[in-house]
Amino acid sequence: MFDFGIVTNWIDALLNSVMPGWLATCVEGVLVMVALLLLYSVLAMFYIFYERKLCGWIQCRLGPMRVGPWGLIQVFADVFKILIKELIALKNTDKFLFALAPYLVIIASMLVFANLPWGNGLQIIDFNIGVFFMIAASSIGVVGILLAGWSSNNKYALIGAMRSGAQMVSYELSIGISIMTMVLMTGTLSVTGIVEAQADGWLIFRGHLPAVVAFIIYLIAANAETNRGPFDMPEAEHELTAGYHTEYSGIHFGFFYLAEYLNLFIVSGIASLMFLGGWMPLHVPGWEGFNAVMDYIPSVVWFLGKAFFVSFLLIWIRWTYPRVRIDQMLALEWKYLMPFGLVNLVIMALCVTLGFHF
Repeated sequence: MFDFGIVTNWIDALLNSVMPGWLATCVEGVLVMVALLLLYSVLAMFYIFYERKLCGWIQCRLGPMRVGPWGLIQVFADVFKILIKELIALKNTDKFLFALAPYLVIIASMLVFANLPWGNGLQIIDFNIGVFFMIAASSIGVVGILLAGWSSNNKYALIGAMRSGAQMVSYELSIGISIMTMVLMTGTLSVTGIVEAQADGWLIFRGHLPAVVAFIIYLIAANAETNRGPFDMPEAEHELTAGYHTEYSGIHFGFFYLAEYLNLFIVSGIASLMFLGGWMPLHVPGWEGFNAVMDYIPSVVWFLGKAFFVSFLLIWIRWTYPRVRIDQMLALEWKYLMPFGLVNLVIMALCVTLGFHF
């Protein structure tokens, strides 16, 4: 499998050969920042179109078809519309916190997005505590949502923010427990290390039943963590108008909108890295010819394909089940998911200690 580290090291050596070291580092930082912003924007627009078409398919309709062939330009038209909308200045609001909230949400999303390794040797930085960093950075988004609801001076926004805060803080526990189950199996907090440990088999296959249970718990908790149906109580239109971003317009609303769809990709990418091998190809023991063919597929294709597959599952769940009540949502976490996750973590510890996994 091709190592993208060859390309990144060549670029680093080239820049250091023609300019001072400090300037080369600055240029590399700018290049990485531009690449991240482009990827962030393009993926967000792709996911908007992806969900609209999947939603139409599930509901036996076509989805957007008017703007461009097969509705391909509809997303660009919507983005342009958001960009030219006026930023409305509201009375009786905390203007500083009101303006700060969407930036906190987008910064939290960008930090986690930047920590995802896209392929073999294709990551910005490989923290030895990368898993801990991702969980910590994702928690910043809760602060932005709470600030948005409180600073809007709107009862609907405040209720939506309170619901979202309770929901995200609660379901982060199940997400963390599911990820720690895989960390326990591989023995490392490095995201790259976890992926490399799956070279001979993806963890969802090697970890027996505890890995499958952890994957199912992660899918449910990730859907709730991203405030998506059937756990979209913070944005319940029939109760709260639009929830915590009711009073936002223009690009500020666009930040919330982009972060929601990029968070869908982020939780899907983390699932592919933790359970489905990340950029590692599918290998079957004894099938050397098949394994050799799989190695020819670029690692980026493997990672994106797995992430899109998990996103398909999450979108399918959203458009299949009705919205739950707030008490049902919290009861599911505290009475079922977290206890099952903790028991599953103990079972995985026993399997690792006794050598019962593959």
